[in-house]
Amino acid sequence: MPDHWHGLVELREGDISRVVARYKALVSSAVKRSSGRKSPVWQKSFQDRALRKDDDIVAAARYLVANPLRAGLVDRIGNYPYWNAVWL
Repeated sequence: MPDHWHGLVELREGDISRVVARYKALVSSAVKRSSGRKSPVWQKSFQDRALRKDDDIVAAARYLVANPLRAGLVDRIGNYPYWNAVWL
C-alpha cells in the first residue's frame, strides 16, 4: 500500500509494540538514508488485531495480500510486487 503497511506478524515472545517500534525505526532509517527525507515517515501510533488460536491464519493472510487489489492498485494480486506471505 502506498501510504500504510499491513502485516501479519507471529510473536513467539515479547509484545507487538516493541516489534512495531523496531520495524518503524529500521524502515525510517532506510527511507531517510536513501531519499534524504527529514520529516517523519510514520505516525506515532498503530492499530493491531490479535488472532486467536481458532482464527484462520490463512484467511487473514489472504485478506492482507488482497488489499492492493481491493484498493485498485493492481488488477491481479500477482502484479503487486509484495503480495506473497509464508502462510499461503
